[in-house]
Amino acid sequence: MLRQVKKFIILGISAAILMGAQANAITPSPQMIEQFKALPKSEQERLARQYGVDPSIITGAGATATVVENPTVVTPRAEKNNVVDQSESDQLNQATKSESTVEAIEDKKENQLKRFGYDLFAGSPSTFAPVSDVPVPAEYMIGPGDSLNVQLFGKENNQYTLTVGRDGAIQFPNLGPISLVGLSFAEVRELLQQKISQSMIGIESNITMGELRSIRIFVAGDAFQPGSYTVSSLSTITQALFISGGVNQIGSLRNIQIKRAGKTVGHLDLYDLLLRGDASGDIRLQSGDVVFIPSSGGSVSVMGEVRRPAIYELKNNETMADVIRMASGLNPGAYPKASTVERFSNESVKTVISVDLTENAGLNTLVKNGDLLNVRSASSRIDNAITVAGAVVRPGKYQWTKGLTVADLLPSIWGDLTISADLDYALLVREINQRGDIQVERIALGRAIGEPKSHYNPQLNPRDSIIVFDYADREALLKPIIQKLREQSRFGDAAKLVNINGNVRFPGQYPITINADVKELLIAAGGLEEGAYTLAAELTRQQVSEQNGVSVEHVQLSLDRVMQNDPSANIKLQSRDILTVRTLPDWQDTRWVTIKGEVKFPGTYSIQRGESLKDVLARAGGLTNDAAPRSAVFLRKSVKDKEQLELSKLADELRREIAAKALTKDTPTIGYNDSQQMLNELENVKTVGRLVVDINAIELGIDSANLMLEDADALYIPPTNQTISVMGQVQHPSTHRYKQGMTFDQYLALSGGARKRADESRSYVLKADGSVQMPESSFWFNGGSAMEPGDTIVVPLDTEYKDNLTLWSQVTGIIYNTAVAVSVISGL
Repeated sequence: MLRQVKKFIILGISAAILMGAQANAITPSPQMIEQFKALPKSEQERLARQYGVDPSIITGAGATATVVENPTVVTPRAEKNNVVDQSESDQLNQATKSESTVEAIEDKKENQLKRFGYDLFAGSPSTFAPVSDVPVPAEYMIGPGDSLNVQLFGKENNQYTLTVGRDGAIQFPNLGPISLVGLSFAEVRELLQQKISQSMIGIESNITMGELRSIRIFVAGDAFQPGSYTVSSLSTITQALFISGGVNQIGSLRNIQIKRAGKTVGHLDLYDLLLRGDASGDIRLQSGDVVFIPSSGGSVSVMGEVRRPAIYELKNNETMADVIRMASGLNPGAYPKASTVERFSNESVKTVISVDLTENAGLNTLVKNGDLLNVRSASSRIDNAITVAGAVVRPGKYQWTKGLTVADLLPSIWGDLTISADLDYALLVREINQRGDIQVERIALGRAIGEPKSHYNPQLNPRDSIIVFDYADREALLKPIIQKLREQSRFGDAAKLVNINGNVRFPGQYPITINADVKELLIAAGGLEEGAYTLAAELTRQQVSEQNGVSVEHVQLSLDRVMQNDPSANIKLQSRDILTVRTLPDWQDTRWVTIKGEVKFPGTYSIQRGESLKDVLARAGGLTNDAAPRSAVFLRKSVKDKEQLELSKLADELRREIAAKALTKDTPTIGYNDSQQMLNELENVKTVGRLVVDINAIELGIDSANLMLEDADALYIPPTNQTISVMGQVQHPSTHRYKQGMTFDQYLALSGGARKRADESRSYVLKADGSVQMPESSFWFNGGSAMEPGDTIVVPLDTEYKDNLTLWSQVTGIIYNTAVAVSVISGL
């Protein structure tokens, strides 16, 4: 039903539109109006928009109220993405660039320039409805079709709406026709008020403008949508441009013409409005006027360091100064002295002209059509600055002034330097020529600040850099200095770099400072470490001669004499020198061992090289009466590291053996999940580094049982253990109370005996001291010797049961033995 109603209404409205000049005589039928009203409001609005009909004509809503509103006269045009890639633009600032790179970037920047002013009309017209809410100025000329609102008050109160007829007169009640031809709104108001006051005694009046007449104008030339438009009688040139969508891509913004009765009566330069806000040329239109937009004249492209890079339209005899004003002036980083203009010569060849925009001659240069003005950038290098970096509170660039010193920039140790700043070693990096080559000078920063009048506080030059080091890291701050020294080494010259290694705080490579000697190199490296051998250090030097080539000599130096500034020892450094600082013979860092458990004085003891376990046990007061020396656990870091490495190798071998079994034609009896669980258990085992020791033999003084100690050794002596543990593939792994005389088989029986998967023939006893007693070396399987307190019986898994994986016995042994050692340690 709704579809039929819409069809009916559409046919009726279409017929009314197609009638052309007779449209004013056609009125919708009552049936059409009622059906239109029955439609939803959104559908009414859609039909009205589609066919350009005011819904109030059909619904009658306009008879009761008039709503003044500004319709949307333009919708956005489709725009291209003209975003400038700043990262590519910045490629011009790189240190090295090829000719093709420069040309490509310049061309891209030129292609991304927009025509100035055209984005003002970045839309297309959507309606021809006139704007009706514009205030009426006093000089507005009254004409046919305008209406006046006249309000009378005083002795009588009346209100009239009077329309100006085609003869230019209004019909005023009781006053007759009044001609308003050639009068402005101010003059009409004065005339009517005068006539009312003369003819109507005791009545005053208020006169305002009512509905304004519409006028028909033409927009021609290079407009976005040229044609005939109905606009308000108050419309100006710019409003006509907006209604028609503005100018197209070749239209002129600077020579818009108003033609009236075949004559040009006005010109509008939109640049006056856009650049200076001058709307004096935006004259009011009259009915029948033609807004003519000619094609644009010449143009100039402006790029580089201007505030508004764009393509600007030219008028006759405009200069570079005019173009710079169009571009809103130069950026602060511009270098106008070296500006260039690309111009086509008379032979149609592109040429480049240098223009100095700081001189009148350059500014007064006439601009030609097609010119490309490129304002170059100034150098990014700061000419009169001092750079402060490193372990300072406020790093950055500071102004250089004549006579400026290091202490002037960093006057306070506490206020300007970090806590970790090195007060003995800072560097002053200075440029020595226009090529940017540098030389390096050491600054004793503490003395420079503390003695500002001394030679320790040097005066600074422009572009100097002060690098303050700390006591944690020097490599990052030294890296760019070392790199620069290497780069400036030319024609076979050796870079001014030396090396220091050995027992110093910061070994490495350092720049050779002015008048550098061995002492300064020691200071650069942070000084000597504890244990440094000061009687003799070695300086390795390369001697280069064209006849003999390169020879190496080794010079022995006394660092004691170097620190005392003995000239014979504190020699000057040369490129590629290497200073090696030795360590004292037999020097060692403090070593510590730990003794816990059943000793009289457990704790951590410092040891010297060559000290034995017997010696430390004596220092710890010996064993207590409750000690179980056969159950002692001795741990060593080097053994732990070796065991962990071997464990990793074992895991790799087991993984390869599992993979090899999977590739054989025999069906493996071990599943994937079982093999992965086995590998995970092995990889998760953390070795303890247990070393078997015989404490009883050591106590008796047997030298072969004694052990030389290493750093981080640990001895754990548990109390007497009256238990026997049974673990592995038994029915009930458990710990049993020790009974003298009981044998291996009896303890195994107490744990329920071996499981089906057990390999009883490979069972063994892990003795309390960590040694292992294997079945082939024992006789307790045949009613043999009795067990001892603290022993552990281990029944391994049958490796044949696990598809002949021969490494299983090693895996289970490692797991069990580690578990026993950990349980002893954790019990203390």
